[in-house]
Amino acid sequence: MTRIPDMTSDCANCAALCCIALAFDEGEDFAMDKPAGLPCPNLDSELGCQHYGHLEAEGFRGCVLYECHGAGQRVTQEVFGGQTWRENPAITGPMIEAFSTMRRIHDGIELLTVSERLDLPDSYEAEREALLALYAPEADWTEESLAAFAQSDAPRRLAAFLPRLREFV
Repeated sequence: MTRIPDMTSDCANCAALCCIALAFDEGEDFAMDKPAGLPCPNLDSELGCQHYGHLEAEGFRGCVLYECHGAGQRVTQEVFGGQTWRENPAITGPMIEAFSTMRRIHDGIELLTVSERLDLPDSYEAEREALLALYAPEADWTEESLAAFAQSDAPRRLAAFLPRLREFV
């Protein structure tokens, strides 16, 4: 049986990875430009947002809408053992890279678990389960296993598999 991770975001157990890893452009959803890889200037000393309770009023509707599906805390806790990029600046790049890969993994898990509800032929169901095993392995993720996953054929296999499900939706 595949171990599906908790896909609920838990910002308290994350290192504000979305606030450093992601870029945003000033406009309807963001009150300012911020390049990827730089901390949002709204982060406080505890890696919380100074505008958290009133993000939309401050012009950060995009922050309210964003959902990492638990990838942030998983990278922070599982891959980096609770360390943060602020405490250990040397891990900033690796954390951002791990977060990017984990977000793709969690997106894949979400699609594969939702597709479980479809009435798929046995061959498709076997392929769905095989892909899910790649996206949700029994072992914890590490920097090395995330990097290997990113270079593997799993993302390509998922991208080829999903369009084939159209006839069952």
